[in-house]
Amino acid sequence: MHANRMWWLPAVAVMLAVAGCGDFGAVEQGIVVGSEGGELTLVLDSNPDGTPRYDRTPAVHVRIPADPDQMGPAPQSGGLIRLDTKNRRVILYSATEDRLLMVKFELLKDARNVYPDDARVARSGAPKVDRATGAVTLYAPRSRELVTIKAPEAVLALPLDAWRAGDVVRYYFKDPGQALRMMNVSQSKIG
Repeated sequence: MHANRMWWLPAVAVMLAVAGCGDFGAVEQGIVVGSEGGELTLVLDSNPDGTPRYDRTPAVHVRIPADPDQMGPAPQSGGLIRLDTKNRRVILYSATEDRLLMVKFELLKDARNVYPDDARVARSGAPKVDRATGAVTLYAPRSRELVTIKAPEAVLALPLDAWRAGDVVRYYFKDPGQALRMMNVSQSKIG
């Protein structure tokens, strides 16, 4: 049979697999903005069928899987949601206000295509806030940028964690507050 005429085979395979599964769960993806004990605080993706937009607030609280074999590496939390050097803005999660803050900045230094194991990341001490000069050095692993920005004085008092990128996790659940399986996307090869 010609390959163009077999477009329906994957759909049939999925339907047959689903028919035998019974009670279905759901999958969500989010950035870890907090972690305490066995519970993560996540800002979820509002665009699961396209380019991720981590902007669903209020943040949700999800318990990690009870079975440790159902979870990958423990995720790192942080408030850096998005770095947009083109438009000179950064989106941060404010834990005290449980909302996203859009911060305009002046770009001082920008290094692109910087991977997490690059020596410049370790040498930068990112995130680093210099309150005297208003300079913030941060690393955004999803866009692979190491930048130094001049931020408004009002946000310089944010905790250092607000400038650190949290890991992206994907989790499967039936009860929204309890993950049955969880994958640390940031520390996997499939991001």
